[in-house]
Amino acid sequence: MNLVITGASGFIGSQLVERLAASHDLKLLTRQRPNKVGLARMQWIVWEPGGSGEWEKSIEGADGIINLAGEPIANKRWSTEQKERIRFSRVNTTRGLVRAIAKAKDKPKFLVSGSAVGYYGPRGDELLTESSPVGAGFLADVCREWEDEAKQAQSHGVRVALLRTGIVLGKGAGALAKMVKPFKLFAGGSLGSGKQWMPWIHVDDEVGLIRFLIDKEDAAGAFNATAPNPATMEEFCSALASVLNRPSWAPVPASVLTLVLGEMAEMLLTGQRAVPKAAQDLGYSFRYSNVLEALKSLRL
Repeated sequence: MNLVITGASGFIGSQLVERLAASHDLKLLTRQRPNKVGLARMQWIVWEPGGSGEWEKSIEGADGIINLAGEPIANKRWSTEQKERIRFSRVNTTRGLVRAIAKAKDKPKFLVSGSAVGYYGPRGDELLTESSPVGAGFLADVCREWEDEAKQAQSHGVRVALLRTGIVLGKGAGALAKMVKPFKLFAGGSLGSGKQWMPWIHVDDEVGLIRFLIDKEDAAGAFNATAPNPATMEEFCSALASVLNRPSWAPVPASVLTLVLGEMAEMLLTGQRAVPKAAQDLGYSFRYSNVLEALKSLRL
């Protein structure tokens, strides 16, 4: 297929590109052209997310779009300016893609667009499927706006699949890399009470699910990109400690986390017990369902 991908240089995007490049023609939208040379079937196209430009021609005749662009959530404290960057990089970027779809004469067949389990907001022990209502809070509001923009592509005859991703487990990147460091220094432990749910997914299943949604012509609507067995923070840290052969004995009190991170701390101190009902109902088989086995596979 001829695919357009945003966020191709990110943690998930780079893994996806690596596995698609051998069999698909990829147009990779980027804000800055990378120094490295890609494979013959990869074309890097400079764009300004949310703006118009020459990049819009890449949408013409594409079979599909995979939209993974977005300012990292946990890289900086959530100042007013940073919250706006997080929102703009998702909502306005997606709006720009849909605008380009509207202009195209030969429109793509599908749009797989990122979202996150933050859509549900803090929900305690409630079991969350894709039919659960939107929650409250900053991340929930961003995800709702983000998804609403992607859904506009449906009015142009485009199949839209929304990927509500949890914490993606991969070696040397993402949230896991930040969690591994204190454990290796014998200073690891749970955050807050440890009872909050962590909706996780192995990077192989994140990429696998995206590829599944690309190929599945009846895959539309929201999909929780989370493993079938979510873990509590306490369970996750215990598994991580076991894999690293380190103790899990130094919990970080909620008050300390809030002092250091401000509003962002809520994301870590609350969670979502989200399960991938829609993906499993369509026939996707998860490679990693158990958090201990998932962490072992990464050879941390």
